[in-house]
Amino acid sequence: MREWSLARQLLVLQVVIVAVIVGGGSILAYLDAARNTEDAARREVVAVAKSVADAPTLVDALVTPDPSITLQPFAEAVRHDTGVDFITIMKTDRTRYTHPNPGEIGRKFLGNTQDALDGRVLTETFVGTLGPSVRAVVPVFSADRVVALVAVGITVAAIADELSSRLVAVVLVAAAALGVGLIGTYFVSARVRRQTRGMGPARLGRMIDYHESILHAVHEGLLLLDRHGVVTLCNDAARDLLGVTGGVEGEPLSSLGLPSSLVDSLLSGGQVRDEIHVTDRSVLVVNKSEVPAHGAVVTLRDHTDLQALTGELDSVKGFAESLRSQAHEAANRLHTVVSLIELDRTGEAVQFATEELEIAQQLTDRVVGAVREPVLAALLLGKMAEASERGVELVITPDTHIEETALPGRDLVTILGNLIDNALDAAADGDEPPKVHVTVRSDDPGVLIRVADTGPGLDEDASRAAFTRGWSTKDASRGLGLALVGQAVRRYGGTIELGQEIGAVFTVRLPAGGQSERGGSRSGITSG
Repeated sequence: MREWSLARQLLVLQVVIVAVIVGGGSILAYLDAARNTEDAARREVVAVAKSVADAPTLVDALVTPDPSITLQPFAEAVRHDTGVDFITIMKTDRTRYTHPNPGEIGRKFLGNTQDALDGRVLTETFVGTLGPSVRAVVPVFSADRVVALVAVGITVAAIADELSSRLVAVVLVAAAALGVGLIGTYFVSARVRRQTRGMGPARLGRMIDYHESILHAVHEGLLLLDRHGVVTLCNDAARDLLGVTGGVEGEPLSSLGLPSSLVDSLLSGGQVRDEIHVTDRSVLVVNKSEVPAHGAVVTLRDHTDLQALTGELDSVKGFAESLRSQAHEAANRLHTVVSLIELDRTGEAVQFATEELEIAQQLTDRVVGAVREPVLAALLLGKMAEASERGVELVITPDTHIEETALPGRDLVTILGNLIDNALDAAADGDEPPKVHVTVRSDDPGVLIRVADTGPGLDEDASRAAFTRGWSTKDASRGLGLALVGQAVRRYGGTIELGQEIGAVFTVRLPAGGQSERGGSRSGITSG
């Protein structure tokens, strides 16, 4: 059997509830109307009976030889005027003086009269000659004694007729209430059906379970934003990648302390495809898809490891560049040596080859001897070869000396490699002879990296923006390198100082412990 949808179940339940409420209310209204009608009848017969008993005509007629002659017309006139069904005036022994049916005059009254004989008003429902009736029996006093009784009644049939007229109104009101309730129930059910896509509770429950499982299982960060930029959903991976803790659902994205470039990108309209953003914790690949009339779906992928591998690849590339340059230089030197030998100048050939070999070996020995970190040594050799090809002199300062450190090589490559790349670009564009000075040394209590260039330098605004994603003095496709430097330095609680000499001077200090402070302290980035 096919499961009923949630909307249908709610519709049936609401119809039953509305029907029960309207039916129960109608029954209560009917019972209340019946009680009120009977109470009104009792009050009416008591009032009429008292009025008749107090009439002077009645007492005067009682002393005549035949009271019925006077009392019967009087009672019938009052009965017609008041709308009651009978008015019976009787002796204290219950012998009737009046009755709507003249044939009953002179016969005994059917009903209780003891309370009236005792001077009290009696009301009761009794079956008399006209059928069941609600009646009142009151005493007639003369000289402080009961000389006669007056009974006034309204038949139950007449009360039922009155109640029937009220019942029609109750039924009409109940029908109107039921109709309004059913219409409202239908629209509520239709809205629920649209919002639940016609699915039943069991299927909705399964979908919620799947939803929760998927959210916690996927390694990509998932973020849902409404039209106002408020976070409506954030899975565990997104919290970890963005470095936020606690419940962020219901919070504006701008209040989570994320980089302004990331916030601006996510809150802007349109699609975002594989956009790189740098946070204090990660390098993120961000994608955003608009959901019409609802907001946006954002996916986050951790690009940090890939970026680190790229840095290591740069180191390997440095080796390759160094080897290629050396091979090129070796070929030139070999041609020179061969030419000298052909000219029968062997002594000069030997001297030239020996000197060139010593120069190349001295450079390699100096770099490797000063920089005991193999990855950094390879990077520096590669950058020197690259600088030579670009016509830039890259100088390793004499105070450069660093032993192996606890800092990961990939992060050192990220910091030093990007700073040198930036310096080479700047020096090549400067008016001064292109030169880059690099210092890497163990500096109590950590590591100091200093890169200075002879480029045009950076003004105050550029200094403030240098470490943000997308900033570059080059084309729009550049601008990630210095942001990665800032991220790596922050991750280890280090500092960056941006100064000015001939060109820009970047000074990085990293603590010796090499412990990543993910989500911990933020390093200082200063300019001077």
